[in-house]
Order: sequence, then C-alpha cells, then structure tokens
Amino acid sequence: MEKTIDCVLCGSCVVDILVRPVPLDVPIGGGRLLQTDPIEVTTGGIVSNAGIALARLGMRVTAFSYVGRDDWANVIRRKLTDEGVDAQHLMTHPTGATSTTAVMVDPSGERSFAHCVGAPKQMTKATFLDHLDLFARSRMTLIGYYSLMPNLELDLAEVCAAIRKTGCQTALDAAGEGGGMQPLDRILPHLDVYIPSRSEAVHQTGQTDPQRIIERYRQCGAPGLLGIKLGSEGALLSPAAGEFLELPAVRPPGPVVDTTGAGDAFYAGLLCGLLRGMSPSEAGRLAAAVGACCVTGLGASAGLRPYNETARLAGL
Repeated sequence: MEKTIDCVLCGSCVVDILVRPVPLDVPIGGGRLLQTDPIEVTTGGIVSNAGIALARLGMRVTAFSYVGRDDWANVIRRKLTDEGVDAQHLMTHPTGATSTTAVMVDPSGERSFAHCVGAPKQMTKATFLDHLDLFARSRMTLIGYYSLMPNLELDLAEVCAAIRKTGCQTALDAAGEGGGMQPLDRILPHLDVYIPSRSEAVHQTGQTDPQRIIERYRQCGAPGLLGIKLGSEGALLSPAAGEFLELPAVRPPGPVVDTTGAGDAFYAGLLCGLLRGMSPSEAGRLAAAVGACCVTGLGASAGLRPYNETARLAGL
C-alpha cells in the first residue's frame, strides 16, 4: 500500500492549561491567591506534542486517539488542524472526557501536573486492530505513553506486532514513573525505536547506568534503535547491540521558559531524522535541537521551529 503518511501519533492527547509562575519548592497550601502570568490553554500529550513538532519539521502526520463529547475536544481538533496535523482519526468516545492537564510552571521552567487521563485510556487492542488500514498507509507510528494506558498495555506486544506486519515501523514512549519491565519485556521485541527518559528507564529496570539499562532491554530481545534521554546531559543511543552513541545537548536558541514537552519534541526530531534517511547520530543531533527549541516557549509547541532552522541549530 502507498505510504501517504509519515507518522501516526497514538495515545495521550491532552488539553494543557498553563499556569506560570508557580513556586514548586514550597507547599501552596489552602486559601492563598497566586498572582500569575496570563493563563494559557494549549495542547499536550504525545499525540499533540510530537505531532505538532513533526508537522513543523515538514512531516505528514496523523493523530489517532479518543477525545470526549465536550468543549475541550474542539480545542484539540482546532489546534492540530491549524498546525497541519490530520485530526480526522481523532475519535469521540461516548463516555470518556477529553484528557486535560493543569501544568504548573516555576520560574526556572520546571513543572508539576494535575492530570485527568480521560478518554485516551479507553484505547484497547480492538481500537488498533480495527484500524490497521491506517497504519498500512504510514511509515512510522509513535505510541504513548507506556505505563499510562491500562486498557492497552497487556496487549501492546500483539498490537505492535500487527502494526509492523502492515509495513509500518513502531516506536513507543513512556511517561510518569515509567512502569515496570512487565509487560515491557514482551513489547520490546516488536519495537523499532524505544527511547525513554533516564528516570523512566531506571524505574523500569532497576539499573542506573544508561548502558546497562540498554543492555537490559537488549536481553528482552529489543532489535531496534534504543536510547535514554538524559535531559541537559543529552542522550545515549544504541543503534545495535554493543554499539553506543553519546549525544551532547544542544544549547537552546533563547532563554529556557518551560521544559514541558521537551522529551516528546526530542522523540519527534529523532523520528523525523530517521524518516529522512539520516544516520542515528545525525537524527539524534536533530532530536536534541528540536528539544532545545521546545524549552524556549511556554507549553510544548510554542518554541518549535521549522526544519531548516532546526537543522542549522543541529549543525546538519
């Protein structure tokens, strides 16, 4: 089947309510009034964060998730459409609410979340297997987040295997504490790309050294590109067993405003590079540059830049 889509983004699809600045080093307590900057409403979650980043980089992107029968769903559909992300495959769930998050950002850009998972957690094996024709038209899919999809996780290995049979590559991202090695150990053999954050990976494996973490994933039969996002320290990638690439962070092209979505932006940049035929090292440099751009704007997408500008920042 002709590949008319570069990447299908699946899973967490959120409305983010951004509140800044909020001191996160002391308890807020009851009865206080916090003076803040204008409160903004935007999109979040991997479907929106990585989807918009990929679209800004020139990729053909489709969103695949559930939203609710509420006004928040219109915010997501409008934002994605305005950004060039195909929102036709956002399905309306009959009972679940649109996923929403209050993002509290401190003056340094660190953040805490109050989150309602909502309708996306209702995605099941059947949701994916009933739409394999969509994946057959795509070169790549990115699913997220592992540890936050309770109705899907036990079947993710079967889902990813079915998607790969259509000729679509698979990538998975994690969130929250990262979950555990079960059922991740059964999912890894069916992934072409898996790059969690260091804290997620430590929680999953019990290991603290990034190379040992990746070796643990390889022991489960992970065949593809593995890595660990290391925040301000860059990232470690492993294109094949025993092969490791240390990637330094890219200096942000402006002051750090908000780190929300930086990990999703990194993933988007990495997949963009791979889909463009770059080597893992080059794709990793592009990924670091997309993440560096992300942190210069409030929310997960305001700081993102077009491909040519981002590639120059990456030295490509």
